[in-house]
Amino acid sequence: MNIGQAIIEAMQSLASNKLRSALTILGIVIGVAAVIAMLAVGNGAQQTITGSISGIGTNLLFVFQGNFSEEVRNPKPLTLEDVAAIKDEFLAPSVEAAAPVINGSREVTFSRERKTTQIYGVTPEYLTVRNLGLLEGEPINDSHLLERASVALLGVDVADALFGTREGLVGQTIRIEGQPFRVIGVLESKGGSAFGSQDDIVLLPFTTAQTRLLRRSSNRVDIIFVQATSPDTVRAAANEVSDILRQRHRVEIGADDFTVFTQEDFVATARTITSVLTIFLGGIAAISLLVGGIGIMNIMLVSVTERTREIGLRKALGARRRDILIQFLTESSLLSLIGGVIGIGLGWLIAFVVGRIAAANNTELVPLVGLDAILLATLFSTAVGLFFGIYPANRAANLQPVEALRYE
Repeated sequence: MNIGQAIIEAMQSLASNKLRSALTILGIVIGVAAVIAMLAVGNGAQQTITGSISGIGTNLLFVFQGNFSEEVRNPKPLTLEDVAAIKDEFLAPSVEAAAPVINGSREVTFSRERKTTQIYGVTPEYLTVRNLGLLEGEPINDSHLLERASVALLGVDVADALFGTREGLVGQTIRIEGQPFRVIGVLESKGGSAFGSQDDIVLLPFTTAQTRLLRRSSNRVDIIFVQATSPDTVRAAANEVSDILRQRHRVEIGADDFTVFTQEDFVATARTITSVLTIFLGGIAAISLLVGGIGIMNIMLVSVTERTREIGLRKALGARRRDILIQFLTESSLLSLIGGVIGIGLGWLIAFVVGRIAAANNTELVPLVGLDAILLATLFSTAVGLFFGIYPANRAANLQPVEALRYE
């Protein structure tokens, strides 16, 4: 028996029991659709998260106080003098700019509207380093720092919460912890990042926040954002910054009282987490494929029992063991393959619907149905059909012709 003839006979056999075949295929359809949809959502979430991290700035490094990997005694704080040293072209030729930041949570009010948000004390370099633009207004400048001006830039979430709009807010007065601040601009929407939402913030001049709201000593900073000169110099910039801070803080390699992260570090961490979640979701969905495979084995065993006399007659007329084996394996493989093809279409549809629901709720999630997921689901569903069809096919092939012809 050749493969073409086996496929034709398998199709005829499945067509003779349409309802039973359809219900068996349904189990595979659900399993494949679940795998495709879960992998698509996982890949979409990974792209969204890594895109958000990449969008918070270009060639960016993050310098934090303290050592995140081990305990260090008496860590020295980051200071404005550290920032000045990092900006020195002679000491750090791979550094384009550095922006010190202090931050804390405070209540912001306008009329009767209130919102607790993150307050950032920043310098003029901050907008450039963090790749932030303005919907309207002007940025914080050196004059604001010198004058300790009571001015503020609003994130779009804060503008929406306090004013219900993002336009025409320049000149309005808000209060932070009861102190008045004049709005000089509204930031463009940036979404979430490794540091929380970039839209739920208020930016103030560094000196103003330092003396009036966040109460830091004259030169202490919380975070230093450093921009490398190009993507190729990010690692060199990180090494230069580390060397500068070791010399200034008088610590040795391995006993750093600071931590330097790059965007690649955050992206790699995010990808690792989302990859594990994607595999976990795909594994859970694959369980339904195994259930569908058990359904195939159950139906094929029933088919062997029902067709015992037919098998005996075929073997009496010269059919070989291999022919019977191929016939039943072809039937089980067709069941799983048809279910796999339909499941791919259903999985794509589910992913599309999830994407539309996310868009309707202003969630940046676009499920991605990759070719690898389609091939994986197709091959896995076919393998399930073969695996769970082997026992029934082998049972049919081992029937003795005389005993099979006696069966009623």
